[in-house]
Amino acid sequence: MVTLDLDLDEAVTKLNTLQSNAQTLEKIRKQGGKRSEQNVPNMIKFAERVGISLDDVDKLSIIHVSGTKGKGSTCAFCESILRHQGYKTGFFSSPHLVEVRERFRIDGIPISREKFTNYFWDVLGKLEKTKKSAEDPMPAYFAFLTVMSLHVFLKEKVDVAIMEVGIGGQYDSTNLVRKPVVCGVSSLGLDHTSILGETIDKIAWHKAGIFKPGVPAFTSLQQEAALNVLQNRAKEIGCPLTIVPSLPMLDSNGDDITLGISGTMQRHNAALAVQLCKVWTDSRQKDQSQQEAPSEDDNNHQFILNHTEVKTLPTAVTEGLRQCRWDGRDQRIHKTGVSYYLDGAHTLESVQQCIEWFKTSSAEESKQISGRVIRILLFNSTGDREANVLIEPLVDCGFDAAVFCPNILFSTSNTVDATNLTVTKESQLNRVLANMLLFERLAVKKLQQQKHEKESTQTDTSCSAAKKSKLDNDSLENGDNSQHTVCMIEDSVITKDFPCISSALTWATQGREPNTSLQSFTEVPSKLRNAEHIQILVTGSIHLVGGVIGLIGSE
Repeated sequence: MVTLDLDLDEAVTKLNTLQSNAQTLEKIRKQGGKRSEQNVPNMIKFAERVGISLDDVDKLSIIHVSGTKGKGSTCAFCESILRHQGYKTGFFSSPHLVEVRERFRIDGIPISREKFTNYFWDVLGKLEKTKKSAEDPMPAYFAFLTVMSLHVFLKEKVDVAIMEVGIGGQYDSTNLVRKPVVCGVSSLGLDHTSILGETIDKIAWHKAGIFKPGVPAFTSLQQEAALNVLQNRAKEIGCPLTIVPSLPMLDSNGDDITLGISGTMQRHNAALAVQLCKVWTDSRQKDQSQQEAPSEDDNNHQFILNHTEVKTLPTAVTEGLRQCRWDGRDQRIHKTGVSYYLDGAHTLESVQQCIEWFKTSSAEESKQISGRVIRILLFNSTGDREANVLIEPLVDCGFDAAVFCPNILFSTSNTVDATNLTVTKESQLNRVLANMLLFERLAVKKLQQQKHEKESTQTDTSCSAAKKSKLDNDSLENGDNSQHTVCMIEDSVITKDFPCISSALTWATQGREPNTSLQSFTEVPSKLRNAEHIQILVTGSIHLVGGVIGLIGSE
């Protein structure tokens, strides 16, 4: 087992060398993604060098899904639905939470360490062997994993391959797929704007890039600007596009339609998945009309969604929806004295949904606890995301403390699966400080507004000079952290920043989390002590959520 783990670590360490460094990525951003047009042609060449032709890719019977919010959940629902109907499923997703092998699932389970290691070296060896010159390119990190996913699914002989787009769609590595069975677009929003554009219509253009001539496409309900672009592109490409309404709580017989993933937005994702799977199973039956499909009976495939009701779903479909699991999205992990609420929300809409879920779920849990309950936020945001858009709604959640840290597990080291060479440690820590300062400013602003509204009875709305200086705009811009240990804002939330996830969790849980070290434990303010239970919301970054799960374990 030790040897196998070492072999896996060696493989992942080698894989990490394919990550673009921070300097290279900055050059690409400044070029406005001008090299993106070559992504798909290069992917075809990479696949061919591994011995995979486009005809081979066609045989994988692919469901291709793009989107900003919920594309991973939609794919997870698809995988679960089809697996419960008896099909052998392959699912390629990104990013991973704890281990990179999670990106490759066969029948809902990440491939084993042994299989990952063997498949990795097989693909890498073929790519290196087919380099015609030293200048011949090797695929970047995500492109390599995409090629590897095709290799894995072909070797495993899956019935269906569910492919989640990485970024965008038009120039995404997964878009070498030329003949998917069906395409889906989940809810759209502003994300990866430095690559895809800063408006919803530009982003929609990229997401619709996975549409193929004659291949049916479905989309969740969208903003008008986004929907217009999707419809225009569908017309240009020559594919039928259908809008899918949200999944109701009951079917036409009054039976419950229960989802395995929490959150109100999941009914949109589940509805999209139901339609994608219906098209796929219908296509499968048509292609194998002489064989008995592995489902209960033909009538079970005659279900559709419309704007008023959902007809009776087959048992396998409802079970697939009910038993679907997708960690890191509206997930709660309960331990003695502490509960973790985990959601990798990183857009305004997803954060708003996360807040709604957290408030409801945490309130229900609090009712079951007799003693005092405190709430703590653990937050980070990365990339080109505007932190103020994500942080401002979180300020209104009534947290007793807000903790900020980078997506680094330990201050002295990181696991190979969590290694990120695309950003420097210094830039990550600067971002953490900026996030904390922004939260403080917004919290003070909110407090002042509340006092102003009650000025008939409370006229003192000023902060101390020291607090004003601490939250000054210049301090935010200059990144001066000399004063930032613990910021105590009177009548407001406590804030603290840490250099890693482990130390942040140790402080937030007050040492109750057994999987973190107490060596660097910092005394918590008296306001937070002696609580019966601690509720911690972890959000802002799926990588942060993954780091937390990696440390505390997943139920």
